[in-house]
Amino acid sequence: MVGLSRRLAIGLLLAVAVAAGPAAAAETLRVGVLKFGTASWELDVIKTNKLDQQAGAEFEVVELASNDAARIAFQAGEVDTIVSDVLWAARLNAEGRPVVYVPFSSTEGSIMVPANSPAKSIGDLKGKKIGVAGGALDKGWLLIQGYARQTAGVDLAREAEPVYGAPPLLQQKLEQGELDAALLFWNFAARLEAKGFRELMPFDQAAKHFGVKGDVAMLGYVFQGKVAESRPAAVKALVEASRKAKEILARSDAEWARIRPLMRAESDADFAALKRRFVEGIPRRPVAEETADAARIYAILAEIGGDKLVGPSKTLPAGIYWTGL
Repeated sequence: MVGLSRRLAIGLLLAVAVAAGPAAAAETLRVGVLKFGTASWELDVIKTNKLDQQAGAEFEVVELASNDAARIAFQAGEVDTIVSDVLWAARLNAEGRPVVYVPFSSTEGSIMVPANSPAKSIGDLKGKKIGVAGGALDKGWLLIQGYARQTAGVDLAREAEPVYGAPPLLQQKLEQGELDAALLFWNFAARLEAKGFRELMPFDQAAKHFGVKGDVAMLGYVFQGKVAESRPAAVKALVEASRKAKEILARSDAEWARIRPLMRAESDADFAALKRRFVEGIPRRPVAEETADAARIYAILAEIGGDKLVGPSKTLPAGIYWTGL
């Protein structure tokens, strides 16, 4: 009887296992990141703390050499998501290549000058040599040009001497005294701040002059539209894991100490500036507010930069912001 009971129990367990079927496979998402970029910091926190597993997903981290390489890999379908610019995401949508966007950081670039620079306002850059990261159509550069024209009556594109180049080179040239000022992405501005350079004007000052209400996350995770539609659980998993990673970084000095090698901080001051600016840029606004302000910025830049910047659409494409949470 004991043997019969045991055989019946085993049979019941097998029946339950067959009925339930195999365990659902974890969602896999290929995430393209720059090796030393801020997204790589976040992904390291996610992996180390197993936040992807908690969200029921597996993130395959694909290291890419540059922003251009990331965009090429994304458009070729080699990765499912990258961190990129909301304007670029909007342009893809306007050109019939659907994507969705999730805010990653509202920290933006700044115009940096030496501590002893006589420049006190944007108008003081008239006749000066200004390094500009991102090229002639960089969103920050265009907004700051508009701001300078309206507030100081200065056309920086014509009445100053813009020098376009890669951020590390422009940072070096500013340190060597070959530039009077430089508009740099936030992480390079933070490194200069740690060396005693001064912020003349942040990007968001120009944005708020044009009616933007709050800090806008101009950088975000961009997902292929087909991925968002067919694998919403994977997108949700990354969004949830990203938020939890940022919560950890907002409160844990130990976690920052652990990822410090990824940050390539040259000094304690450099490390502190990078940490502070990253935490300040954590998006905390409702999607509706983000969308409204992004639409304002988009309309302004469409007017200033034209088709070369935003493509065929003069307004932010509807539905670009992911609302799955």
